[in-house]
Amino acid sequence: DPGQGGPASSRSLWSPWRLLPCEPWPLPQEPLTLPSPPAEQIRVKPDKTGVVTDGVKHSMNPFCEIAVEEAVRLKEKKLVKEVIAVSCGPVQCQETIRTALAMGADRGIHVEVPAAEADRVGPLQVARVLAKLAEREKVDLVLLGKQAIDDDCNQTGQMTAGLLDWPQGTFASQVTLEGAKLKVEREIDGGLETLRLKLPAVVTTDLRLNEPRYATLPNIMKAKKKKIEVIKASDLGVDLSSKLTVVSVEDPPQRTAGVKVETTEDLVAKLKEVGRI
Repeated sequence: DPGQGGPASSRSLWSPWRLLPCEPWPLPQEPLTLPSPPAEQIRVKPDKTGVVTDGVKHSMNPFCEIAVEEAVRLKEKKLVKEVIAVSCGPVQCQETIRTALAMGADRGIHVEVPAAEADRVGPLQVARVLAKLAEREKVDLVLLGKQAIDDDCNQTGQMTAGLLDWPQGTFASQVTLEGAKLKVEREIDGGLETLRLKLPAVVTTDLRLNEPRYATLPNIMKAKKKKIEVIKASDLGVDLSSKLTVVSVEDPPQRTAGVKVETTEDLVAKLKEVGRI
């Protein structure tokens, strides 16, 4: 997760950056390219406040994985001095941060939120945390996924930029450093749009920006020795209380079996029978 730096005008092309790639708290693992798990594997909590995630393996949000990869690539090009991986949520977040460290991030920051409260932490609360960390760490760029795949909010990056009053480039499919500016190519409905942002800035990543690497075993072992700082939101002066309340989470209704008909006339008759026409 990216952070903030000094005035862009005082930085030359080769000045080292500090970059903060961000990850939401780990998501229950469900590959995007595979069918959803059978309904019997997904259980709603008895109090109907969410779904049961106990014992479920968690993984990094795919869009945030792309953000980490891009941050590491910038460092490998010697355009970035330090990559700091950040995640906000329960203790399982540290597994996700370790993955980022194994990919090449230098250190991690875990903003710990009790598991019982994590479901109530929304984009605005996370954005407040990231903005404070960006100021504290004095980073030049905040990189994060365009959206999380559990709630699909697509709000955290924009809110972070707004709180910091930094320029933003969302849905980035290409990122290029040009002196004291960052060129961001982004996908829009009509094609591609190119932006040039003054640093410091916030960028959210889209699918076509890169293909994240797999962490090798040696790097996984090295990541175990890298530092993860554990703090609380209150240490940053951030209140995580939310004005949104989950009223109820329900199982989807059971679908009734379909009916095959032989002719158009049979279809019309059946639709009349069930009151659709």
